[in-house]
Amino acid sequence: MIILARVDDRLIHGQIVQGWLKSISIDAILVISDEAAKDPSWQLLMGIAVPPNIEFKVDSAEHASLSILNGEYDEKKLLLLADSPSVFLYLLKKGVVLDSLNVGGMHYAAGKKKILFNIYADEQDISDLTGIADMGVKIDNRLLPNDEKIDAAFFIKKYAGGSNEKN
Repeated sequence: MIILARVDDRLIHGQIVQGWLKSISIDAILVISDEAAKDPSWQLLMGIAVPPNIEFKVDSAEHASLSILNGEYDEKKLLLLADSPSVFLYLLKKGVVLDSLNVGGMHYAAGKKKILFNIYADEQDISDLTGIADMGVKIDNRLLPNDEKIDAAFFIKKYAGGSNEKN
């Protein structure tokens, strides 16, 4: 059961460990990143931050989708964490079911424009997030679980429609 699906380009960090893990009940974290899946040092560093009672795995998008669809996590309360919305669009297209997606942090990088205070996106990100919303997934923006949920899909679609109004 997917308890939380979150886009956060920092992956495992203090807000995840100190904020989310203390507020949601999970058994496992699945970090989905093709880049991190190839880097044992990065995996080790992230794993150090995860409490020992929580199963932790880093996998590629392809392998993660197969694991989820083959029932590997059916008996687990799962946190899915990826660094890009493209990962979640890929999972949805493969058949993984998501009710909602939390966009917690997509930070500034060259070519990205501000959508919300902590969401910077390029055209591909906008397209991916719009595709996710069009598949019926609710997209919210909040850094921590007790923060007010902001309907990020509204702002993303507004931006994609050509409006320059952003909060």
